[in-house]
Amino acid sequence: MKTVLSIAGSDSSGGAGIQADLKTMCAHGVYGMTAITALTAQNTLGVGAVQQVPASFLGAQIDACLSDIPADAVKIGMLPEKQQVKIVAEKLRQYKQKNVVVDPVMISTSGRRLMNQEASLVMEQELFPMSTLITPNIPEAKALIGREIVSKSDMEQAARELAEKYGCSVLIKGGHSIEDASDVLYENGSLTWFENKRINNKNTHGTGCTLSSAIASNLAMGYSLTEAVSRAKAYITAAITANLDLGRGNGPLNHMVADFIN
Repeated sequence: MKTVLSIAGSDSSGGAGIQADLKTMCAHGVYGMTAITALTAQNTLGVGAVQQVPASFLGAQIDACLSDIPADAVKIGMLPEKQQVKIVAEKLRQYKQKNVVVDPVMISTSGRRLMNQEASLVMEQELFPMSTLITPNIPEAKALIGREIVSKSDMEQAARELAEKYGCSVLIKGGHSIEDASDVLYENGSLTWFENKRINNKNTHGTGCTLSSAIASNLAMGYSLTEAVSRAKAYITAAITANLDLGRGNGPLNHMVADFIN
């Protein structure tokens, strides 16, 4: 069985973060491991409290996993402070990790900054260059390039600039676009669009976590990056279309939508 390590925060309601990652990995038939960066008290209505994990303990979790069970891929999510970013980068170098997917959880859907400026800078300097893929949404890509992104051509240019700046592939997620929900991948000088119409469904809590962990799972199984993204998009589209509604707010997206895999 292929293995994937998720380095991310915990969502007590089960719809995002570590919990979403493990569900996604299970649905893809890979073995999931975790290194938790923060504990959160949250539900589909919002985040009530956050308790960060000390960077040294985060490093110990990564050591415990990778020293015993090598990972075929790593998904990285919420890293709220710079020492955590530094220890993650150090451990990835130590274990010569390949197939690293970084979901830069920098800005919430409501526009709230989830990572301080120092941590963002260290992530750009140390984590992005060693990544296989980064998956910013439009607000995050806007913050990284320093200008507005309002069209598909803007998305293409942003993906190209970020890839050239950091030396990794870039998937800009179009969920915040006013046009549709299509994503664009820039890899080795080529652009690939993954076209999707917007689905009328409020239950999208955890979509970013789910997509990045699905991509990591497919990379672990040996698919090319383009195919891994395509399969991950099919998975999340099926999940959103299923329209699971568990809470009073944006109900957790994640449940087992694995028919397309078989």
